[in-house]
Amino acid sequence: MNLAKKSLATSFTTKRLIVRCHEKNDMEPLYEAARESIKQVYPFLPWCHPNYKKNDSKIWLEHSASQWASNNAYNFAIYDKLSGRFIGGCGLNRIDDHPVANLGYWIRSSEMNKGYATEAAIGLIEYGFRNLSFFRIEIIMSVNNPASKLVAEKSGGIFEGILKNRLFLHNTLHDAFLYAVTP
Repeated sequence: MNLAKKSLATSFTTKRLIVRCHEKNDMEPLYEAARESIKQVYPFLPWCHPNYKKNDSKIWLEHSASQWASNNAYNFAIYDKLSGRFIGGCGLNRIDDHPVANLGYWIRSSEMNKGYATEAAIGLIEYGFRNLSFFRIEIIMSVNNPASKLVAEKSGGIFEGILKNRLFLHNTLHDAFLYAVTP
């Protein structure tokens, strides 16, 4: 989807978080968070692989900036308001002409189970409806990812079904849960 060019907010805050467009200075914190989180994140997000290097962070940040500039995806860094620590990422991607987007999120291992993914997802859903005029935001995750399923439910997602062979992870097809939020 090619949204009309307009002044678009590049950040928002929640009770505990600063969620903002990625910047070049996110490279080191992104790298550190990814390296810390391989064991928990890699099974569901193959970009966070055992050989993850700083250059992977650099490439992601460049790609993210390009996607943002072309209105094809809106990826954000998640920072703790009090400590200023990088704790993960979230984004709206796979944007189509309806307009519908997919919402994704991840939290570094040491910050999991604190409600940060849910808090960021709720904020990003509001951002997508308010700033990007989406009609629908989908959240798709592996049926083997109960943590992501819980985030989708706590974020207001309504379960719509199981998508057969929807995800291709580690050279294997996986079924996925589909949740959706509408304004």
